[in-house]
Amino acid sequence: MLHVDVLSVLTDNYIFMLVDETTQICVVIDPAVADPVLDYLEQNNLTLSAIYNTHHHNDHVGGNLELKEKTGCEVYGYGPDRDRIPGMTHPLKEGDMISVGDSQAVVIFAPGHTLGHILYHFEKDRKCFVGDTLFSIGCGRVFEGTPAQMWQSLEHFFHMPDETEIYCAHEYTLANIRFAETLVGEDVDLLSYKEKCLEKQGRGDPTIPTTLGLEKHLNPFLAVVSADYRDHIGFSSSSSLDSFANIRAQKDHF
Repeated sequence: MLHVDVLSVLTDNYIFMLVDETTQICVVIDPAVADPVLDYLEQNNLTLSAIYNTHHHNDHVGGNLELKEKTGCEVYGYGPDRDRIPGMTHPLKEGDMISVGDSQAVVIFAPGHTLGHILYHFEKDRKCFVGDTLFSIGCGRVFEGTPAQMWQSLEHFFHMPDETEIYCAHEYTLANIRFAETLVGEDVDLLSYKEKCLEKQGRGDPTIPTTLGLEKHLNPFLAVVSADYRDHIGFSSSSSLDSFANIRAQKDHF
């Protein structure tokens, strides 16, 4: 069984520690910094076998070289980004399989935020590690790609079960909710989710993971596939892509 611990680092980043509970094999996803990972390994008497990066931004790869030097771990990332992902030993592409002990994930190419962004989908474990592609009630900025590429990347989530846990790499949930409220007003379900997230934050707990079913219902960047939702926000004649691009532009200036 795959166990996940969430490490909060920097201002709002999350590092994910994945442990196979049978074999005690441990990997890390997107280590922004090394020290919290090293502390976690020591506290839990674990050895790091691999780093899995979703993309090259420094707040996702900043700990790569120190962890590689101190643990001898392998470093995985999108192959064409080899020069941008420090210490890469294993280049990945769409459709490749990676593992954490007995758990396996498929690599999904998801450009938009960057041109070399990938996701790790552990289908049997109902978990997906999404980097900066999808956030709770939000999605990543389109830095290197195009809105069309980002929308195509988000479409992958419509083919995953609603029970899938979504592990995104930043604590942006409450800020994203504030933007969503400008689109839908006092939505009962959104308000209920906001209250739950406020309670978690009040305890110092992350709002992550979220579930894909919740995001399909409340996240404006996914809900645009619904004609009713497009009507509600004033894009009734738009396609899903056009609606997404409109909302993304609004969020960029929020």
